[in-house]
Amino acid sequence: MSRALPKYNKRRVLMIGGTAAVVLSGAVIAGNALAGETSKSSTNATTKAATSPGTVNCPAVAPSLPAIPASAQAEVTRNLTLLDTQIAEANKRLVDTVGQGGPNFVQNAILGPLKDKRVATINRIATAIGRTAAKPTGLDSLAPCTLNANGVNAGGAAATATPSATATQQAGNTGNTGNTGNTGSTTAAGTITCPDVASKLPAIPASAQAEVTRNLTLLNTQIAEANTRLANTVGQGGPNFVQNAILGPLADKRKSTIDRIAISIGRTAAKPTGLDSLATCTLNK
Repeated sequence: MSRALPKYNKRRVLMIGGTAAVVLSGAVIAGNALAGETSKSSTNATTKAATSPGTVNCPAVAPSLPAIPASAQAEVTRNLTLLDTQIAEANKRLVDTVGQGGPNFVQNAILGPLKDKRVATINRIATAIGRTAAKPTGLDSLAPCTLNANGVNAGGAAATATPSATATQQAGNTGNTGNTGNTGSTTAAGTITCPDVASKLPAIPASAQAEVTRNLTLLNTQIAEANTRLANTVGQGGPNFVQNAILGPLADKRKSTIDRIAISIGRTAAKPTGLDSLATCTLNK
C-alpha cells in the first residue's frame, strides 16, 4: 500500500525539478551561442582567405644588363638591391590595404608608383654603366610590374594565398639583388661587419651577371643570419663562443660563395684572384 509523500518531500522534488529545468535551459542557450560563434568564425576565415591580395611580380633586371665595369659595380649592385626593396614594400602595402579603394586601387596606389620608382632606379643603373662603357638602352621596358592575384576558385572555396615573397623568391625577378649593407642591425650583442665584395670585383661579363648577383645576395643573407644568431645567443658559451660558433662558420660560408663568384666570372673572362681575403668578418661591439 503506497504512502503519500510528506509535504516537505514534495517541495524538495519540485525544487530539484526546477533546478534541472534551469540547467537544461542554460545548456541549450550555451549550445546555441557556441554554434553561432563557430559559424561566425568560419565565415570570417573564409572571407579573409577569399580576399587574399596576391603578390607583385616584376621582370628581372640583372640578366638584361651588359658587362658591368668594375667602377660601376658597387652602384649597380646597390640599385639592384633597391629594386628588391621596392618590390617588398609594394607587397607589404598590398597586404595592408586589402579591401580598400575601388577596382583601380591596386593599379593607381601600388603598381603605378612602383613602376615610377623602378624607372628611376633602372635609369641610375644605366647611367652608372654609361660613365665608363656603352650606356644600355631599352631597360625601361622592365619597369612595369603585374599582380599575381589570388581569389576564389570556380568551386567557390577560397584559394590558397600565395605569401608575399621577397624579390629573389618571385618568378621572373631572380637576380635583382646585391651585396650592399654589409652590417646587421645594432643589438646588445654588437654587429658583424664584413668586407664589401661587389666593389672589389672586375668587370662582370653579361653571361655571369645573374650568377654573380645571386651570390652577392647570398653574402648578405649569411651576414643577416649571423647577426640573428649573435642576438639570440647573448651570454652563451665562453670567451671564444662568438669566434668559434658564429664568425668562423661565417668565414667558411663566405669563402665558398666568393669562390663561386670568381669561378662564374672566370668562365668567360680573367678569373679574379685574392678575393678570399674578403671572407673574414669582425665583430663590432
